Amino acid sequence: MPTIHLGRVHDPHRPEDGARILVDRLWPRGLSKERAALDGWPKPLTPSTELRHWYHDGGDFPTFRTRYLAELAAPEAQAELASLHTRSAAGPIVLLTAVKDLDHSHAAVLRELLAHPPTTR
Repeated sequence: MPTIHLGRVHDPHRPEDGARILVDRLWPRGLSKERAALDGWPKPLTPSTELRHWYHDGGDFPTFRTRYLAELAAPEAQAELASLHTRSAAGPIVLLTAVKDLDHSHAAVLRELLAHPPTTR
């Protein structure tokens, strides 16, 4: 089973996290590329601007999750998911985001998807 962590992009890099993947659409404020030390930034896996705004304007997480999963069904997103799944099978990864509530974020949905082989999704 792959090891997939969730983390805040502003937190210090921990070597045991493995590959550092930014899963936010926008670059985090106040963070240099050097300090971020990213191994990837797959923008097709980020929620659309419209969905992000809807959620931040008071949308509920279960509906957000359903809408986000629908967005992730797009071919470009599926290709990125397959690539990340392969990467996670090779070693640990940490999905990084600037959001504060990691358990109710798009990163948590991605971790759930990546925890299962593509054939069982």
